[in-house]
Amino acid sequence: QVQLVESGGGLVQPGGSLRLSCAASGRIFSIRAMGWYRQAPGNERELVATITSGGSTNYVDSVKGRFTISRDNAKNTVYLQMNSLKPEDTAVYYCNAHIRRGLTNPYVEVWGQGTLVTVSS
Repeated sequence: QVQLVESGGGLVQPGGSLRLSCAASGRIFSIRAMGWYRQAPGNERELVATITSGGSTNYVDSVKGRFTISRDNAKNTVYLQMNSLKPEDTAVYYCNAHIRRGLTNPYVEVWGQGTLVTVSS
């Protein structure tokens, strides 16, 4: 079974920084895109940032210039560096990855359990 485990969430003051990590484990042949999504109370889950296996990135407009997504393919890990955090960034952040377990297996979408980020003074 493949799973994603997130870490790095917590409470931070406005203007502060946090770094989220998400490690994939289990039987993994290859990982295509990886990304971060978030869901604030009362809101739908939204895309924050994605990164391809080749390193191409995409961000939602509200985090551009403040958040940076990166990945370590050797460690099957994706990161989200969050700077200049704002109260409206408060949400549960979910890791997402498209993973293939073998050469002949299809890519399947896997989600982490979520990690809470709270931005408050």
